Amino acid sequence: MTIVDHVTRLLFLFTIAFVSTMAWTPLLTRFLYQHRLGKHIRDAGEAPIMAGLHAAKAGTPTMGGVLVWGTTLVLTLLVAFLAPQFSFLSRKETLLPLGVLIASAFVGLVDDLFNVWRMGSHGGGLRMRHRLLLYSLIAAVGAWWFYVKLEWDFLHIPFVGDVTVGAWYIPIFIFIIVATSFSVNEIDGLDGLAGGTLLTAYGAFGAIAFVQGRYDLAALISVIIGALLAFLWFNIKPARFFMGDTGSMSLGVTLGVIAMLTNAALLLPIIGILFVVESLSVIIQITSKRLFHRKVFRSAPIHHHLEAIGWPEEKIVMRFWVIAAVSAIAGLVLFLLDRGIT
Repeated sequence: MTIVDHVTRLLFLFTIAFVSTMAWTPLLTRFLYQHRLGKHIRDAGEAPIMAGLHAAKAGTPTMGGVLVWGTTLVLTLLVAFLAPQFSFLSRKETLLPLGVLIASAFVGLVDDLFNVWRMGSHGGGLRMRHRLLLYSLIAAVGAWWFYVKLEWDFLHIPFVGDVTVGAWYIPIFIFIIVATSFSVNEIDGLDGLAGGTLLTAYGAFGAIAFVQGRYDLAALISVIIGALLAFLWFNIKPARFFMGDTGSMSLGVTLGVIAMLTNAALLLPIIGILFVVESLSVIIQITSKRLFHRKVFRSAPIHHHLEAIGWPEEKIVMRFWVIAAVSAIAGLVLFLLDRGIT
């Protein structure tokens, strides 16, 4: 296939993913509302500021992330079986990202259902230690796949080259995947915020994969982007539904795996700088409260702090989108400059 053929395939898959997701969204929406699968807002005694800001959102259906991974899974399988000449399901490039997407989506779905049914930790879903363990196990499977099956034991340092790290590759891999997934989960707090920032991050890594000649991986990413854009159509304020852990955690895990598969993991903190900022704001807040018994932010993550000091939700989301787009382009530029030098 020529470059034009590959580009055409990407655009075709993106369009099909977007249209098909838009088509079945009303069915999911009706199901979520009929069965009252609404998210519970954290108790006012536990998080008074956030509870006050988001009280009106209580009961809005969650688990909207099913749209993204559901469309991606079905479309991948349909293409593989009905049009194998256009299939992008390959052991080398897309089997692992698709596998961790579905596995982590299932864990997130259970967590979302626990939240809806008031089960788990304080009726708010799985305990943090259980979530950390489950996603670490998923990341460990990915690390094993890379280290044993693909025989990867090196990291690429921009403007330096590949550096062999040996068995340290496994804990590094697990850390990157878990950190990315929980950071994406942190940013999923305002209507359209996670969806918009994930779009630019996936777009950047889709371009990186395409430049590297990983056309099957780029095709998978184009499907995710198409489905994610359709999700965002319904998630913009006032959101018809929230992404939920089944969306944010699975897309975060998959983004981390894609960063490792393209050997561009060290560009991830730049491309997804807002994910880093969100997590840092939570870490700073928790550390300050435990050590100094005082808060640095009115509420954490930082987007809730901005809400608390009077920024309208739309203003926060739009400005975060702008920052995410610029950081994604910056990371892509660094990748291209590094590629030209090394």
